[in-house]
Amino acid sequence: MHVVDTRAVPSRARDAAPEDVLGLAATRRRTTAWVVGLALGLLATMVAGIGIGAFSVPAGTVAQVVTHHLLGWPGERTWSAPMDAIVWQVRLPRVLLGVLVGAGLAICGVALQAMVRNVLADPYLLGVNSGASSGAAAAILFGVGAGFAEHALQVTAFLGALAASLLVFLVARSAGRVTSVRLLLAGVAVGYALYALTSFLIFASGSAEGARSVMFWLLGSLGLAKWDLPLAVVAVVVLGATALLTLWGRRLDALAVGDETAHTLGVRPERFRLRLLVVVALCVGVVVSAAGSIGFVGLVVPHLARRVVGGAHVRVVVVAALMGAILLVWADVLARTLFAPQEIPIGIITSLVGAPFLLVLIRRLHATTA
Repeated sequence: MHVVDTRAVPSRARDAAPEDVLGLAATRRRTTAWVVGLALGLLATMVAGIGIGAFSVPAGTVAQVVTHHLLGWPGERTWSAPMDAIVWQVRLPRVLLGVLVGAGLAICGVALQAMVRNVLADPYLLGVNSGASSGAAAAILFGVGAGFAEHALQVTAFLGALAASLLVFLVARSAGRVTSVRLLLAGVAVGYALYALTSFLIFASGSAEGARSVMFWLLGSLGLAKWDLPLAVVAVVVLGATALLTLWGRRLDALAVGDETAHTLGVRPERFRLRLLVVVALCVGVVVSAAGSIGFVGLVVPHLARRVVGGAHVRVVVVAALMGAILLVWADVLARTLFAPQEIPIGIITSLVGAPFLLVLIRRLHATTA
């Protein structure tokens, strides 16, 4: 018989079903069902995301084009060259980037909410998004990082994200410790400061076209997706972060309960919080450098994942990654088709979904504390 340590389940995740010995098998079956269902849903979402657009491509043709390039089957092309280019060169990289960005933002939201023990935490919290935005604005408006050629935007955005993360850590660190409260306040302060810096860069440039480019990038877009190094880097970082956070699931459970409980369970909160900060900063920095600032995914998805599979992070991380991937691919489909041929920033779509969810969450929190 398996014994479950109930202390490892976050008490603040009120929407998580309580687990006991008798319910453990049922919880595992439910989790397996959700993971399999979401994986199949993600596959269907990717096929639909590739096929839907100003030029529609049937699902069968999408499958043939992809298998032809990956496996060499079918050997003879029965589709046109433009259709092949649309599927393989344009839409497939974009959908794959959407999958990775959505998954990355979702798992970072899970980690941050456990790290600072705040259900309203998301990747914006650490100021990483603001740092990446400042780096991207410097590249677009003033040509910073021109030596990196076509990758200047991604590189400068990533360096800005890392600089913001380091600054947050230095501000939050006191007497050799990094507590959740100081981390939260440092992230908010640094985020506001860097947002002001980005606004100043836009004002100082005097370029209307550059300002429009920066504003579009600030709201997020998957339009930069290509078959080159950035997509591979995003894949390695996001998959690696997902694996790490899954392995650290029990430590996240302990940290979410509180530092004293974490100490009791053999987890050193300060050291583990620093490791989480590095992983989250790296993941968010890479994701934002590739797709811009996309809000609410890291806030909404973790709550949905905990609601369907409980509060144990070893399950929540995997389910949240799948949910985030599906959400962002569909958000991108809407962003590029609602006003086709004009594309709107994907952040507008995620905000329209996330803002009502945040209001409902706030009302629920008020009801439970009243």
